[in-house]
Amino acid sequence: MDVLITGSTGMVGKSVLNECINDDRIKKIYLVNRVPVNVKSSKVYEFILDDFLKMGELKNEISHCDACFHCMGITSFGQKSDYYYKVTFEMTKVLTDFIYKINPNAVMTYVSGEGTSKNENSKIPWANVKGKAENYILNKGLKDAYMIRLGLLIPENGIKAKTKLYNLFYTLMKPLYPLMRLMPTITTSSKLGLAMINCLYFPLKNKYLDNKKINNLCKIHLKD
Repeated sequence: MDVLITGSTGMVGKSVLNECINDDRIKKIYLVNRVPVNVKSSKVYEFILDDFLKMGELKNEISHCDACFHCMGITSFGQKSDYYYKVTFEMTKVLTDFIYKINPNAVMTYVSGEGTSKNENSKIPWANVKGKAENYILNKGLKDAYMIRLGLLIPENGIKAKTKLYNLFYTLMKPLYPLMRLMPTITTSSKLGLAMINCLYFPLKNKYLDNKKINNLCKIHLKD
């Protein structure tokens, strides 16, 4: 299975990347980033793109992939609405179109977030923009697609958030990690990555996956 990952320099994307590197089911990993992630693996092929709206420029380098893990994203806090819309929806649209063009039988997973509005009618602007991105992916016509409604994530294996505020939060919460790991509504970086990979092999009727579903999905292959 060949996969394409966006946002692998961030906490969520790096979580998925680490699991893909360690999973024998994944043979080739294409990374599309704005800055290098500097990960050494014979599986990894990295492409630097300053603007994801130029995704079409990679058509000669990436002519096929079986799945896409779309983990790129930004917080809406402190962002201008037009820029947030560009990164969250417009770039997602371009990426989805690119994946569909090179392989309409691909599976796409999109890391969205708790509170995203499926009907795009929330009073919270970011929830509607993410909902619009989700709906575009789901309606594109790909073989399958899953929306990762991620909640609280415990980082592992040296993974850190890119924002100082989030890192401060995780530092303060670290003594509580053993207890938090027992809670079904909280997941970890390794569980998230494994669950996203399992989406490719164990199709689900429910296309919206919260932390509880992520924790269950990461165990499915162990029962097979």
